[in-house]
Amino acid sequence: MRALMGRAQRIAQTSASVLIIGETGSGKEHVARAVHHYSLRCHAPWVDINCGAVPEHLLESELFGHEKGAFSGAVGLKKGLVELAQGGTLFLDEVAELDPKMQVKLLRVLDGTPYYRVGGISKVTPDVRVVAATNRNLEEMVEEGRFRSDLYHRLNQVCIQVPPLRERREDILALAELFLGQLSPSARLTEDAKVCLLRYAWPGNAREIKNALTTALVDCEADEIDVAYLPARISGSAEAPREAPIPENLSDLERIGIMEALKKANGNQSRAAMMLGISPRTLYRKLKTYREEGPNEKLSLVS
Repeated sequence: MRALMGRAQRIAQTSASVLIIGETGSGKEHVARAVHHYSLRCHAPWVDINCGAVPEHLLESELFGHEKGAFSGAVGLKKGLVELAQGGTLFLDEVAELDPKMQVKLLRVLDGTPYYRVGGISKVTPDVRVVAATNRNLEEMVEEGRFRSDLYHRLNQVCIQVPPLRERREDILALAELFLGQLSPSARLTEDAKVCLLRYAWPGNAREIKNALTTALVDCEADEIDVAYLPARISGSAEAPREAPIPENLSDLERIGIMEALKKANGNQSRAAMMLGISPRTLYRKLKTYREEGPNEKLSLVS
C-alpha cells in the first residue's frame, strides 16, 4: 500500500484521468482523495457522486445542472456537479453503473467539450479532472457492449488497482487500531481478538473491519474487546487455510508475515522491510532471531 500510495502521488502531479479498480470496501475513495490531495488542483473543489445511487432520470441534472423552468419542479438555476468542481476533481464512484446515454455525455466532458445545462441556452466549459472508481470488470463490460469502449479508454489513462485486504494482511491490525481510535480511543483489543482478526478473510475489506469493531463496541461494556464480542462469522467461522497450520500466538503470525513479505520481495530484505513498514535493521534482527531459534515445524508450510 505504501508503494501504491507513492504511485498515486506521482500520478497526481499529471493531468491524466484516473480509473481506480478494487473490491467493495478496499479503500478506492481514499486513494482517489489522495490523488486530489497531492495534485495541482488540491486547493480547488473536490466533488464526488455515487453513480449507482442517483436515479437515471435525475443523474443528468445532478451532473450538468438545469435552468429555471427546465422541467416540473425546477424552480431555479442549479449548477451541476461538473460545474461545482471547476478547477478541481470530480470523483465518479461506481462509474460502471452509468447508463449509455450518460456515458456519451460524460465522454464529451472528458474531452473538454462545452455542454448545456438541462434546458439551458448558454454553454458551460468544463475544467475538471475526473477520477473514477469501480468494483466491476470494465473490460468485460466493454466486450459485452454494456460500457462504451471510447469512454473506458478515456477514463483509463492511468489505472490504479487497489488490492483486497486478504492480499495485504499486515494492514489488518493497523486498520483495526485506526478505526478503534476513531470510534472509541480508550478501547483496545485483546491478544486473542487480534489473532482472530488476522485469521479472518475479510471479504468486505476495510469497511467490514470498521463495521465489526462498531458491533463489538456496542456489545462490549468495558474498554477491552475480546473474541466473544466480535461478530460470530469472525470469531467462530474464521478458519486458517487448510494447507497452513493455525498460529498459536502473535509471534508466529509476525513470523508468517515476514516470511511472506520476503517471498513477495524475492528475498530482497530492504524491499521486504519497506513492505512491512519496518527498518531493514529490525528485519535483519528478527531474521537472526529466527535462525538462532531454528526451524519452526508449525510454520514450515508457510515459511
